[in-house]
Amino acid sequence: MQRRHLIISATATAAALAAPASFAQMGGRPIRLVVPYPAGGPLDATARILAEKVKDSLGPVIVDNKPGAGGNIGADVVAKAAPDGLTIGLAATATHAVNQWLYKRMPYDAAKDFAGITQMVRVPNVLVMNAENAQRLNIRTVADLIAYGRKNPGKLNYGSGGNGSAGHLAGEMFKQKSGVFAVHIPYAGGSPAQLALLSGQVDFNFDNLSTAAPNIRAGKLKAIAVTTAQRSPQLPDVPPVSDTLKGFAIDTWWGLVAPAHTPRDVVQRLNHAFVEALNAPDTRTRFATLLAEPVSSTPEEFDAFMRAEMLKYQQVVKSSGASVD
Repeated sequence: MQRRHLIISATATAAALAAPASFAQMGGRPIRLVVPYPAGGPLDATARILAEKVKDSLGPVIVDNKPGAGGNIGADVVAKAAPDGLTIGLAATATHAVNQWLYKRMPYDAAKDFAGITQMVRVPNVLVMNAENAQRLNIRTVADLIAYGRKNPGKLNYGSGGNGSAGHLAGEMFKQKSGVFAVHIPYAGGSPAQLALLSGQVDFNFDNLSTAAPNIRAGKLKAIAVTTAQRSPQLPDVPPVSDTLKGFAIDTWWGLVAPAHTPRDVVQRLNHAFVEALNAPDTRTRFATLLAEPVSSTPEEFDAFMRAEMLKYQQVVKSSGASVD
């Protein structure tokens, strides 16, 4: 009996020594979750909700905001971190699909320097018009807007939060697929672009739903269509642009990534914990207040999704002519 006990103890000790060091480290040291955007925004808020939610399974998760350069500074911190599961990051449309085509010099390679953990969130963008102008011009649908543009060539314009922003690229995709020309007017951020729309300085915007929703509810903005392939639960009566322009799909998303070469068992453990947190009913309730839809995935699915998004935005950015030095 004593000999059997010694064998079992030795086997358990050997297994513990052979286990990935990062598992032991996770139990004793906090995980750093790098958010490449300022504190207070929806990306930061959802990261903090999940960090709180996984503390029982992963231990403390500390959110570290590293904003700047369109998200490139924070993403680079993750890309260059040790692949031990102790530093993970938030990957967004800009950092992992757009910026490599937009910036002439990049500090990291979005296709090679990261390992997907799971997608987190999808937030629709929404095609909006000043409600009074939409009524005056009798524009209620995407087809109406296209018809107006064709009858009035050169008259339409649209605003965005800047060159290469989601609103700019959505506008360019709309122009490509509809064959309607509209002048792009960039502003220094999404809020000035929305103010320009509310004051009638521009005809339409593709705005983030979380930003546009208060003015949609107040009746100041008319929601024409959402940019997701399906209807949004937050705007169930508003059709997708793709109902009129086949293949149109451009929304805001973000998820979690680890540095490349993080061991697969560590990635799987992180995936399991965060997916469980994302699928919890209270997470959906809290995300709903941010107009964000939780979207979980396997690491492989998220990697494939990011690759597809990179290819999509390569064409959109190229045709837009947008670039950042």
